[in-house]
Amino acid sequence: MSVELNGIAHIQLTVRDAAACLPFWEKLCHFMDMKTLIQGEEIIYCIGSRTGILVRTASAEDKPDDLAFNQWRAGLHHFCLRARSREDIDAIHVFVRDELNAEIVHEPREDNFGPGYYSVLFEDPEGIRVEVNHVPGRGHFGKEGRLGVGGSGPASTISDTDLPD
Repeated sequence: MSVELNGIAHIQLTVRDAAACLPFWEKLCHFMDMKTLIQGEEIIYCIGSRTGILVRTASAEDKPDDLAFNQWRAGLHHFCLRARSREDIDAIHVFVRDELNAEIVHEPREDNFGPGYYSVLFEDPEGIRVEVNHVPGRGHFGKEGRLGVGGSGPASTISDTDLPD
């Protein structure tokens, strides 16, 4: 027996700098049609668009200055939210660049991670990486996808831009 999930209900991030991170995340969530459910000096929790993002400030003993975010350390590398269109990716790029002054890791681009894969990748004030992508149709489960009927099947490696055979 297996169970098909209905997406990710929420993501919780713990940050060191509430003054920089909480406004960043609240503005980003509002731009993505989410609403603030919980708001305090040390926490923000926004819901909508079929997900939730909670950002909480670490306790004093859990936020030493030398532990800046490092995507190669064990733990979170990045997370990716799914948009409904390529135009949404472009709009998010402009918003995070112009309104949030986010560090853009890569501007909107196509990659070969899946048929029609289009994404933008940026960082929050502490360097936590967020990707937003659009994959048309059924992606890898569609007729041109790796896991679709007649597809090439699972990849054995991954590069920075695709799933080579």
